Amino acid sequence: MTAATQLLAPDYPARLAGTPDPPRQLFVRGTLPPPRPELVVAIVGARAAQRTSMDRARRLAADLAGEGAVIVSGGAIGIDAAAHQGALDAGGTTVAVLAGGLDDPYPARNRPLFDQIASRGGALVSAEPAGTPPLRRLFVGRNAVIAALSDAVVVVEAEAGSGSLHTARAALRYGRLVAAAPGSPACEALLARGAALVESAADLHAARAGRPRAPGAQLPAPGSREALALDALDGGAPRTGAAVAAMSGLAVRDATRALAGLELEGLALLVPGQAYLRSPLAERLRAGPAQP
Repeated sequence: MTAATQLLAPDYPARLAGTPDPPRQLFVRGTLPPPRPELVVAIVGARAAQRTSMDRARRLAADLAGEGAVIVSGGAIGIDAAAHQGALDAGGTTVAVLAGGLDDPYPARNRPLFDQIASRGGALVSAEPAGTPPLRRLFVGRNAVIAALSDAVVVVEAEAGSGSLHTARAALRYGRLVAAAPGSPACEALLARGAALVESAADLHAARAGRPRAPGAQLPAPGSREALALDALDGGAPRTGAAVAAMSGLAVRDATRALAGLELEGLALLVPGQAYLRSPLAERLRAGPAQP
């Protein structure tokens, strides 16, 4: 593994240097993008992510990198790794910001990916010197660096309390665009608080131009199989397709198809065990407009 370079002024990244609390030093393995790339996008999210979310992150990163954007993420398994890989798929540039020293990058299972990043025009970055283990307390600072290096932060999937929310909060402090993809509890909360809805490169460009895509999901038509399946779901107790079929009167095949459609619309959340929850978005739509 090649040695890391310590960056101080004037080589220190301008986006990071312009924040109120930049790290005093930065260590880099590989090649940082030019000082003023046109667009830098952070794509972050859950480690234990759903396959659909990982595919979305990889596709979004590939589309943006194919247009020349630099993709930044945290090097973790799940959404982070998918975003890095998407940028590499497109022949683009990606930067992994890590919590510990670059001599022993964490997680170990992603070291082949880290080697690809560094050897294909991207970089590994850390605020910590060689020999520093990836302690839990360092991840908050690492998430702030991800936000500071970027023009926009897109959270693709996250649960309540996710580290991705630290990245989103840092992005708000630094005046960066915060966006989220629908369908997971923390992302739905971000959207409810005004984050831009981003599922594609076009969505991100529209948000940066001041025309963010608004959440457009609607409840299914009354009496439809999707409506019956949604009525059989609960926001706190996961239910399998068979359970939803039994409660709704639908055939298991019809219930399964309805649940898949509800998931695509962000109205149902698939959780481990092939079970579903009613999503926060569905709960809001069912509650109707807020009362004054």
